[in-house]
Amino acid sequence: MAPHGEAIASSFSRSATKPPRLSTNNLQRTFSDISFTLSKETMDLDTSLKLPPISEVENAKCECCGMTEECTPEYINRVRDKFFGKWICGLCTEAVKEEVGKNGGKREEALSTHMSACVRFNKLGRAYPVLCQAEAMREILKKSARGVRAKSVSPRDKGGLKNGGIVRSSSCISAITREMNDLTTAK
Repeated sequence: MAPHGEAIASSFSRSATKPPRLSTNNLQRTFSDISFTLSKETMDLDTSLKLPPISEVENAKCECCGMTEECTPEYINRVRDKFFGKWICGLCTEAVKEEVGKNGGKREEALSTHMSACVRFNKLGRAYPVLCQAEAMREILKKSARGVRAKSVSPRDKGGLKNGGIVRSSSCISAITREMNDLTTAK
């Protein structure tokens, strides 16, 4: 057997012949009845009925985050009516809906809360992303430590471990000192 199928390829090339070329003299273009009917109806519609113009799209800039979207003027007006004359993008709309759920249905308060968060992020977060991350961690720690003052979690405390936490069971310094003493006595 030949490597990589050379024997197979050579046997096909010898026996295969090209099909004969067909003459194009007797070919005619055909039209279906449906396409002819549709084109006739379209021509009739053009003369009797005019379609309304398609409204143009505009670029609308979100007043919260600054993102730009292409929207029709009708859609822009609907959003402005819903959000007190301000146009906000779909992402900010969802965030405002979440805020409305948190604050008990006050849409105007939710919108101002979200807008202030966006303004703070745009001023600080985009210019100093590391500082923004540190601020977010600080807020998380504040929320998790509310009402709980810093307490010692040492096992030597009389109260023992309260409210869960990570406690060191023993010091590693005594183990290191013991190993150092073992090395000096072995010499």
